[in-house]
Order: sequence, then structure tokens, then C-alpha cells
Amino acid sequence: MGNPPDYSKPPLPAACRTRYCCHRMASLALFLILLVLPARSMPAAHCDGNVGFELKLTHVDAGASYTKVELLRRAVARSKARVAALQAVAAVADPVAAARVLVTASTGEYLLGLAIGTPPLFYTAVLDTGSDLIWTQCAPCLLCVDQPTPYFDAKRSATYRALPCRSPRCGQLYYPACFQKVCVYQYYYGDTASTAGVLANETFTFGASNSTKVRVPNVSFGCGSINAGDLANSSGMVGFGRGPLSLVSQLGPSRFSYCLTSYLSPTPSRLYFGVFANLNSTNTSSSSGSPVQSTPFVVNPSLPSMYFLSLRGISLGARRLPIDPLAFAINDDGTGGVVIDSGTSITWLQQDAYEAVRRGLLSAIPLPAMNDTDIGLDTCFQWPPPPNVTVTVPDFVLHFDGANMTLPPENYMLIASTTGYLCLAMVPSGVGTIIGNYQQQNLHILYDIANSLLSFVPAPCDII
Repeated sequence: MGNPPDYSKPPLPAACRTRYCCHRMASLALFLILLVLPARSMPAAHCDGNVGFELKLTHVDAGASYTKVELLRRAVARSKARVAALQAVAAVADPVAAARVLVTASTGEYLLGLAIGTPPLFYTAVLDTGSDLIWTQCAPCLLCVDQPTPYFDAKRSATYRALPCRSPRCGQLYYPACFQKVCVYQYYYGDTASTAGVLANETFTFGASNSTKVRVPNVSFGCGSINAGDLANSSGMVGFGRGPLSLVSQLGPSRFSYCLTSYLSPTPSRLYFGVFANLNSTNTSSSSGSPVQSTPFVVNPSLPSMYFLSLRGISLGARRLPIDPLAFAINDDGTGGVVIDSGTSITWLQQDAYEAVRRGLLSAIPLPAMNDTDIGLDTCFQWPPPPNVTVTVPDFVLHFDGANMTLPPENYMLIASTTGYLCLAMVPSGVGTIIGNYQQQNLHILYDIANSLLSFVPAPCDII
């Protein structure tokens, strides 16, 4: 989940204080974008629906030589940043903006590799299940952030085409703009990133190996010349949300799956797209013998691109916790609800639900309760237990509409190496619930957008 755009304000400089100034600066930005980018135009095209490929997913902290405690601290900090942003928006009493900020404070958790243009230019981008736009930084850049690969130069690609203002794709932008008959976009991702540039069509190349590599023409993307923020050492973002401009919506069939390896595993995770995305082989290779389960997506009109689910309750082992189902409901103003997201590290739990889980763990684990201030978690226990004390940590069960997702202890508890405490890998949220990727370890999860279903099955993600 990376960061869905916050459409409540445009990506204009903080120094812009008046409507006149903002209008002039925005017009100047659009004019400069058109000066530096070619404007060859052609209509958008949709894929034939038979695309399928496999991609390697690399965690943002992979290969960075962090210690175990540093990795955990960074993961917690990324989730805590979401809480801070949410509290800031809540302070201005804007519930719709607060709902949007629920997923705007992450810089991304997983990177994928792809190539753009003819000849292809390889680059990495943030996988973002919380937004729609595919975009990368383009040369010459008026304002860009550092990235590990060269900026994409549209003038050097034989297949680049800027989209005209009347293109259907241009009309699918939340705030479409037109300058000299060329479609121009602006996206703002909370306080972490922004991009502005030309909406264009280009040929993209996907695939982790030659056997699954495919070239897809006429993919609409943002060629950004004014960008800011943190791209997690990548060169752009690839939106996998439910909106019309996301990669999954453009290419079709509208389905993808991923299998995330254990959090500290050196083995990369995998993403499967289109016709490659299914759970049939996973079910036969899984040692758990668990059946595939499915639950319907829920639409939140305030955040239509996000993957909301209907969560009915939580159990610790066989004990159903006393949580009012309204704790997981989407409110009339668009706040609340439950989102599943690959771009959040540890889970946010709605405050009342979190307190019920905390009380349940205090009852189930007969050890002294501690606060692990070293990594920022506040439901912890002294660990290991004394020799004369037997401790059984229960499974954590999420009861969805029509499906139960059972998390073993390693998917929701962690051991902080500096203190040795056993801690709940979740934090409380005052607005809603986000199921983070730590809780999705060793689950093969399928997003079937066409049928509005999320399906999942336990899997050994390091070997499938």
C-alpha cells in the first residue's frame, strides 16, 4: 500500500500562499513540462487480456547490512509514520482527508523491476497497492530526486507518445489538466512524494526471466518532470490499485498475486500477474493442507482504489475476542474500515480492537508485560520464559466475511533482539485497520479484481 495520492491538495510549493500565485506557478510548471517533453500524440490502447508474467519483489531494506533490530526498528518506524500523519490530519477535523491519510505515510515496502521504452531502459519502482498511477522520473528533469538508474529520456524512445487531452485515459485522472492539447497530471502522495508531468503511452517490458518476459505496448504512465519525496532508492511507482489507470486494470485480466517470504529471509518474494496469478499449484504444494479461502472486497467510495475487506472479528486460538463489529466498519464519512496492503509493514489495529487483543494476550501469556521502547512496540512480554513456566502463544485468527485467515505466532509476534522481549507486531490506530505485510508472510494472496475477491492459502513462499 504504499501511498495513495492525497487529492485534497495539489502538489504546489509551500511558498505559494495566494490563489493568484498558485495559479501562476501551476501554469508555469505545466508550461515547463511541455517544453522539456516531446508531445507526439496517439490514443490509449488496452491490452488483449492474455498477459501473464512473474516478477521478483525485493524488500526496500534488502542488501543494506542492517542488523535484525535495525530492520525491525525501521519497519515499525514506517508504520508509526502513518499514525503521525493521521493524527496531524485528524487535528484539522477533516474526516475525509483523515481517511485518505490512513495510507499516505509509507515510502513503500517492496520494489519490482521493469523496463520502459524502445530500446528498453531497466529500472526499479515501488509496488503500490494503494494508488493507480504508473510513473517514473523523466529527463530533462526540472525537479527530481536521486535514483539509482538514469532518468527516462522520452526523446530517445521510438514508442513514446504523449496522450491528447481528449484521450479516455486523460479523463480517468482524478484531476486531468490540459496544456497545448497534451494531457498533464499532478499527483500528491501525502507528505512523502509528489509527481507532475505528461500522461503518455509507452511500451513496457515485464518478467523475472526470459521464459516469462513480455513486452506490452501502449501502457499509459506518468512521465514526471517535477517530482519530490522519497522513492526508497527506486525510480518511480507502479500503482496496483483498483482504479482504471493502475497496471492491473490496464493490462488485464484484472488479477495478481504475491507470496511474501519470511520478513528476515534473504530469499526474494514473488509477484504473479494476469494468467500467471492463481493458487492452484500453491494448494497442492503447501505442507499445511489448508484449503484456499476467499472473501469479497468492499468498496469505500472515499477511497475507491484501496482493497477494503469485511472483517467480522478476531480470535486468539479458540477464544473469540469481545470486539464490537462496528470497530471494523466503514463510516458514512469514509473513515474506518479494514484495508489489506503490501506497502505497510506491521498492522494497524483500530484502537478498540487493539485493546481487546492486548487484553487477550495478557490473559493468554503468563509472563510479565513490558514496553519495548527500543523498537516502538508497547505490548511485549519478558522472554524467554523461566524453565518452570510453559507458554503457548495462540494463533491469531482474522474472521472475514466467508473466510478465516489464521496467523501463526511468527506472523504476529516478534522477538526484539536487544531486549529479548516478545512483542505484538501491531500498533493501535484511531481511525481504521490496515493489515500489513508482516502479517502476510508465507501466505499466497490473490487479488481477483474482476470478481471482487481476495483469496489466500498458507504457502512456503521461499520455494514456490
